[in-house]
Amino acid sequence: MKNAGHHDAFLKRLATHKMIASIKDPRHIETALAYRSQLSGIFLLTGHIGIVKSYVDLFKDHQLPIFLHLEKIGGLSTDNYGLEYLAKVIKPTGIISTKTNVIKTAKRLGLLTIQRFFLVDTEGLDNIAKSLCQTEPDIIEVMPARIPDMIGKVKAFTSLPIITGGLLYEQSHAEECLKHGATAISSSKPELWSGAEPLPSKKKVRQII
Repeated sequence: MKNAGHHDAFLKRLATHKMIASIKDPRHIETALAYRSQLSGIFLLTGHIGIVKSYVDLFKDHQLPIFLHLEKIGGLSTDNYGLEYLAKVIKPTGIISTKTNVIKTAKRLGLLTIQRFFLVDTEGLDNIAKSLCQTEPDIIEVMPARIPDMIGKVKAFTSLPIITGGLLYEQSHAEECLKHGATAISSSKPELWSGAEPLPSKKKVRQII
């Protein structure tokens, strides 16, 4: 059964904070923590089975919802046993995946699910509509973000929150996506995490090797 508390807490943050930090480089973890009051959550796209729980615990200690992109975490199986281990031992807020069967299993195990889609042509819109009927994820992520007018087309057939990211280089790109109906933006560029505000003074955080 889904953890309603985690679900509601993340949706509440999404309503207030429109930026999600996608962590591809462990060196950016400290920066993300410095911006934690301005972020709705973390997408983790780095690490391996031996260290990922430490990352998850660190962000949870700072009250930041954390989602693992399962295709990017080394050594973590996405079969039933691997996902059960993830849900019971690693305990992230949720997962991100492009795979329908992974989304279904993760939902059954009570994890929040974000299904990632890549829009490369109009056929991609049909694929999103068909897939959503089968998997019913909690949230969808549409990539790349540089086609903001397509967000409205996706919103026409789903009421799910839509996150978008990819190929964002300027704050204006993110703002354009929000104007077209995106719920939030995901970005791996630390300079976009705070908008136009300066980087907060660094605070010491627990180091993870």
